[in-house]
Amino acid sequence: MQNFDWTKFTIRIAIKADKQTLYDAWAKPSEIEKWFLKSCTYSDNGNAIGKNGSASAANDYEWRWWLYSEVENGKIKQADASDLFSFSFAGDCLVEVKFSEKFDHTVVELTQSNIPEDDASKKNYRLGCHDGWSFYLVNLKSVYEGGLDLRGKDDRFPPYVNG
Repeated sequence: MQNFDWTKFTIRIAIKADKQTLYDAWAKPSEIEKWFLKSCTYSDNGNAIGKNGSASAANDYEWRWWLYSEVENGKIKQADASDLFSFSFAGDCLVEVKFSEKFDHTVVELTQSNIPEDDASKKNYRLGCHDGWSFYLVNLKSVYEGGLDLRGKDDRFPPYVNG
């Protein structure tokens, strides 16, 4: 694993949905809750933008997942309303989500970078986040192509695959 890059990764998925719909799936609380989060709040100077509002650069966020007690707080770094949505994540990491059209699909490309190289970060942020984002991008495809949400939401069961 001599040439393995522990500081970043990129994953892509092609989804048969229009680019604006998939951009909104990240930028609007009502949409991101359909496939990724239990609850999402984007706020501008402490004021929530509302479930159908769209996040902008410099907005703060608070994210909560089904079956997990952890809360993720961060900042939207870029939000151009069509091609790029980026945010701080897991401390000082940066996640960039790019949207491009190819044939009759939108390619969603997610890059997580600025991952520290200590052993805990390698395990949790490089390997763990790669697994988590892979699942959630498949769920994004499932929800927007067919309507089926693959997340476990029944708290009688511990998190399995989507953890």
